[in-house]
Amino acid sequence: MLIEVKVPILAESVPDATLLDWYKQVGEAVARGENLIDLETDKVTLEVTAPESGVLKEIRKQTGDVVVTDDILAVIDTEATASVAAPAADAKAETSAGEAAAPAEAAARSGPAARKLAEEHGVDLNAVSGTGTGGRVTKADVVAHVERGAAAAEAAPAETPVPTVEANVQERQPAADTTRVEERVPMTRLRKRAAERLLAAQRDNALLTTFNEVNMQPVMDLRSRYKDDFEQRYGVRLGFMSFFVKAAVEALKKFPVVNASVDADDIIYHGYFDVGVAVGSERGLVVPILRDVERMAFAEVERRIRDFGERARDGKLTIDELTGGTFTISNGGVYGSLVSTPIINPPQSAILGMHKIQERPVAENGQVVIRPMMYLALSYDHRIIDGREAVQFLDTIRRTLEEPTRMLLAI
Repeated sequence: MLIEVKVPILAESVPDATLLDWYKQVGEAVARGENLIDLETDKVTLEVTAPESGVLKEIRKQTGDVVVTDDILAVIDTEATASVAAPAADAKAETSAGEAAAPAEAAARSGPAARKLAEEHGVDLNAVSGTGTGGRVTKADVVAHVERGAAAAEAAPAETPVPTVEANVQERQPAADTTRVEERVPMTRLRKRAAERLLAAQRDNALLTTFNEVNMQPVMDLRSRYKDDFEQRYGVRLGFMSFFVKAAVEALKKFPVVNASVDADDIIYHGYFDVGVAVGSERGLVVPILRDVERMAFAEVERRIRDFGERARDGKLTIDELTGGTFTISNGGVYGSLVSTPIINPPQSAILGMHKIQERPVAENGQVVIRPMMYLALSYDHRIIDGREAVQFLDTIRRTLEEPTRMLLAI
């Protein structure tokens, strides 16, 4: 029986996807639920798995092709017998006859980018250890192999020449640097889309940023006092992000225009609070959404944020989780940033930037004391948000964090 493998239904905001490397080749056995290929969209990477067990009979779309919902990617024969052996798990494994794996086998377990780079550098793929799925040789594996070879060549002992006047003169001449290698790599769809959105945000919005600073001592004291009981009861650590999320919601309730968005000549006021939390991943920055966060307790906020971080690293976030949002929080402090001017995520009208907590001298009641301080930044669209509202909004967050009981009393 022949089974078609199709592109899954994509979200309305994702018109198409690009095919990455195939994990299987024609004639190879596949198991139900086994990943066949990844689809890269503007937001996430999706896995396309085998709907039934069988043999991959036909591949209709190649690496790099752009596809849409319901396009046929491949055909699986559920009654056929595999005619191609599965790729070796180790690139250096020898055949039963004691010979190295054939070049065709090495090519089968490597992607187009890896094969092209190996050809440019004259690298035998059989000599490269694959770190990808099933021993697959990636482009990074080829780069590492080339660098190891260059390092070994430099470390090899050479015959010591008899010193001469000509040799001394030549030694003073700068030697050609053979390590100055350049590589042109196309942007991923995620990176390209992010670049387009950032440029559009700067072009289409009247961006301004206002700053303030908050004394984090009250939050740190509260967290230190209850973190063990909190983790024991809810099974999740009490971090700083939940305080900022809840403080932002309290400020958004008081200044609804900051939670609004622009649509042509209209202002859309949202009667709900969907807060995006910027998360860094190997593929780039993603912003999963905490929906209806005003209904969440601290533990639920922490649990969702932890889950987002883990799945962002594994590329498991769904398109729906990355779509929408009325306000965003970005924490550059985890990377050591002391201050920055974050860019809004259209069609949102504002974004809050958190930064590194640093002990600084501050004046309290006429005395200079040392406190753990954090700079806060609010970038906003001045088309609908006035400076007065932006400053008061940010000051509301500051006062809420410096008096955390305000969140319990909603004042």
